[in-house]
Formats: sequence, structure tokens, C-alpha cells
Amino acid sequence: MNIIATPDPRLRQKSTKVGVIDDEILKIIADMRKNSLEWENDHPHELSAAMAAPQLGHNKRVIIVRDDLDDKKNNNFTALINPEVIKTEGKIIRDYEGCLSVPDIYGKVPRPEKCKIKAILEDGTPVRIKADGYLARTLLHEIDHLDGILFIDHIKDDHDAFYIMNEKGDLDPLDYDQHIKGNKELFPDD
Repeated sequence: MNIIATPDPRLRQKSTKVGVIDDEILKIIADMRKNSLEWENDHPHELSAAMAAPQLGHNKRVIIVRDDLDDKKNNNFTALINPEVIKTEGKIIRDYEGCLSVPDIYGKVPRPEKCKIKAILEDGTPVRIKADGYLARTLLHEIDHLDGILFIDHIKDDHDAFYIMNEKGDLDPLDYDQHIKGNKELFPDD
């Protein structure tokens, strides 16, 4: 797998807009799908819901999102090029998130319960998506990646928001002072 992880500085860069959907972009999308499924095969308790191109070291505004976020057997992902949040709305909900590029750390991240985004499909078709719940959270998480933002940035100073997955697949609270505070791998600029 070629997934890059913290503290790799490429994860903190803003991605550039895709001008033309060419063979390079299509290869990046294919590599994202492949790496997502390979990661999932190595993590039996988890679902690879989505990925952003920066996670493979490509600072292009491209994400993929699994077509069915409840079905691990469904290996289809939709690519969204130049995704842009048009609007967020609804209550702010704190819920668990993890990230392929932040190994072993999970967190309760506050996000709006609904969002509207616009993007381009890999065949060039423009789309608008209304999402709520887990799909909205997933889209916002991946679009954050395109701006160099990781989920941990939203909970950086929340001592009760960090977790680690145990061997049974359950999330256990992580001691903030011992594992998070001053951790240069997670927060290199601190």
C-alpha cells in the first residue's frame, strides 16, 4: 500500500484543482480504489469508506467514496473531482471518525449533520449531492483532506475525544496527556 500517514507534510498541503480528466487522473482514481481495498483487507474490523488523492501523495482535488457505506461486500467507489462544499446545515453532531492516514487514532469529531456539494464525475458529468448522516460526515472529512486538514485538527484540544481500537474492534478512550498532547507526529507544528 502507498498510503501516506502523519506526519508526512504532503497531508498538510492544499490540493490543486483538476483542469482535465486525463489518463493521469484516471490512474490516480484506480490507485485510490486499489489502496482503499488493500487497506481494508488488512483491517478486518473496519470499512474503507473513502479516500482523498493526497493520501497517496497526489495533491489533486480528487476523492473517492464507497457507494454503500453499510456494506463491506460492495467494493464500488464513486470518484468525485473538484468537490466543493456549497452549504452545510443542521445540528452539529459529534461522532467517531478514523483515517487511513492517521493510523490507530480515532476521534469524536463535531460536524454538521447535512451538506450539499458539487463535483464532477470521472466521465466529466457535473453532479450536485445532498447528503446527511454518515455520508455527509464522510464527504466533509475527505474534502478537508484536499485543504490539508485532518480530522484530528477539529478535536485537537478536546481531551475526551481521542480513542484507539482494541483487538476486538471496540474503541477505547486514549489518554490525552500520554498519547496526544505534544505528539509531533500528529501535530508537527505544535
